[in-house]
Amino acid sequence: MNTVPERSLPFDVSFLEEVAASCPTPFHIYDEAAIRDHARRFQGAFSWVPGGFCNYYAVKALPNPAILAILRDEGMGFDCSSGTELTLMERLGIRGEDIIFTSNNTPAEEFRQARDLGAIINLDDLSHVDFLAREAGMPELICLRYNPGSLKEGNAIIGTPREAKYGFTREQLFEGYRRARDLGARRFGLHTMVASNELNPDYFVETARILFELVVELKAGLGIDIEFVNLGGGIGIPYRPEQKAVDYQILSRGIETAYQEIIVSAGLDPVRVVTENGRVVTGPYGWLVTRVRHKKETYKRYLGVDATMADLMRPGMYGAYHHITVPGKALPEKSLLEGTPEQGPEKTGSAPVNVWDVTGSLCENNDKFALDRELPEVEVGDLLVIHDTGAHGHAMGFNYNGKPRCAEVLLRSDRSVRLIRRAETVDDVLQTILWDAVP
Repeated sequence: MNTVPERSLPFDVSFLEEVAASCPTPFHIYDEAAIRDHARRFQGAFSWVPGGFCNYYAVKALPNPAILAILRDEGMGFDCSSGTELTLMERLGIRGEDIIFTSNNTPAEEFRQARDLGAIINLDDLSHVDFLAREAGMPELICLRYNPGSLKEGNAIIGTPREAKYGFTREQLFEGYRRARDLGARRFGLHTMVASNELNPDYFVETARILFELVVELKAGLGIDIEFVNLGGGIGIPYRPEQKAVDYQILSRGIETAYQEIIVSAGLDPVRVVTENGRVVTGPYGWLVTRVRHKKETYKRYLGVDATMADLMRPGMYGAYHHITVPGKALPEKSLLEGTPEQGPEKTGSAPVNVWDVTGSLCENNDKFALDRELPEVEVGDLLVIHDTGAHGHAMGFNYNGKPRCAEVLLRSDRSVRLIRRAETVDDVLQTILWDAVP
């Protein structure tokens, strides 16, 4: 079997060592030029959308203001899910309909915060219609989140819609719009989110058809005009080297065809189409850089690195694959494994010398970045680069075992480097303790 194809990097080992001299590992590094280029390609693929296409970047994916400012400059809006994310918008000077607030089990103060910012409020539950009107006032523009239930097959990561805690049923949706209209809403949006890290463009085209058909039915049943349809996010990225990225032109043509066949054929006013992707926008353009501390051999072979699951929890939490490169070193020409990474190797002959579990130092056995992963010859002190951490990487960090969270670095378009979040210190981790309450 040939080796798994290697992934490219926008920097070499000498560049990373230079960064590490002033910003010790571990750290996440993001590529500004690549993020900007992708943002333009992604939004440009939907140039046909009446009123102009917009992707509302899912702030939860990478809530660093330096990255959000880049995406703001590239014309993206922002999808917020918490009061803290709304505060980020306020501090960046982003207001109004450049924000969509999609939350669930939402407290009244966050509805009021979104209302004060002029954000589009996207309600998750029928009971929230009256709750919003009472606690914050019904805005002129309101959006409702639809859960298609058994109409939509489940996505491997997000699960089946019927099991999801999100959204209105079809019957609740009609009642929700009726109630919102009676309470003063005059403009309406429709939203769903039924996929995560999905690489099949047909999945999103099918979702668009479901929503477009609902737009027609809502017009016929309630006489309301849906101003925009938010197809949600969930466009995946090729974490594995053998996977292919979603072709935006194919995706866009499929959605446009559905739009023409359903919305245009029904003679409706133009409906704007928007999305709220995060992972695909920044995910491939971030890397976790870490250094090998120890090599251990017991029943298996382990590379111990200075990053932990606290810096990237997806492999430990989901069993997710993240490619690993040893910069400056190449894989052998022939793989020593039969089968694919993470499925467990079938060893031929003696144990492969270059196959490792890559682990952190947390007191948890799932603190592993890779299982049975074939790597080049690695020595203590070598740098490892873990790919595709530009979304749901640092953002999902935590402080278990008292681990301080790592730094974030921006590789700017002019190839200079800027620290955009310093590493936490032990004092940062302990600062909320009320020491005077300790007996």
